[in-house]
Amino acid sequence: MTIEARSIGFRYGDQPVLKDVSFTLTSGRFHALLGPNGAGKSTLFGLATRLLALQQGDLILAGRSLKKHPTEAMSQLGVVFQQNALDLDLTVRQNLHYHAALHGMSGRVARSRSHRELERFGLLDRADAPVRQLNGGHRRRVEIARALLHQPTILLLDEATAGLDIASRNALNHHVRSLCDQDGLTVLWATHLIEEVHNEDRVLILHRGQLLADADGYQLCSDQGNRDLATTFHTLTGAG
Repeated sequence: MTIEARSIGFRYGDQPVLKDVSFTLTSGRFHALLGPNGAGKSTLFGLATRLLALQQGDLILAGRSLKKHPTEAMSQLGVVFQQNALDLDLTVRQNLHYHAALHGMSGRVARSRSHRELERFGLLDRADAPVRQLNGGHRRRVEIARALLHQPTILLLDEATAGLDIASRNALNHHVRSLCDQDGLTVLWATHLIEEVHNEDRVLILHRGQLLADADGYQLCSDQGNRDLATTFHTLTGAG
């Protein structure tokens, strides 16, 4: 189950933000959507989650057209946005149960799946703590656990490590990668931080609304005659 973008275009007024963006992700793999701030990453995520209406092109989520079958398409999608979307005054468990209810899960299913995800993310000992008491890294884990409750096949993360320290960023990045290996989850990880991207990743470079590159990191470096992704990224975008 994967994502296919078909000639996506989007404008804010007269300002083009995405320009004929097309790609197909590989099922069960970690993909890095790399681009400087303002590249169009968040706009692409807004379209995929229907926060923004498609203007040009279509997104195919797990074989379902977002234009023609939005409900079926969205059911396959889990999302973690850059801005924290948890209720800080509810407990960790209450946040998960509330999300489960929105997806129409019974209480029994919600409890079972919440327990599984909290255990997997090492959060059982914090399940009854208000989210307000958690540090940034643990809050992000809760958000990912919540995004996986309805068992999506695709997980989108938009600058998920924003505001975290280096150790927390690395731990979160590693954990998300493990979801691909363990669950066959297709992941699109949007970031402007080159250190979060590995050479073996499938890398999509977005700059000023255009998709400049789409290949394995090793291949991108080889094509540009560079030894590392940071230099390759700078070569392609002019970004530091």
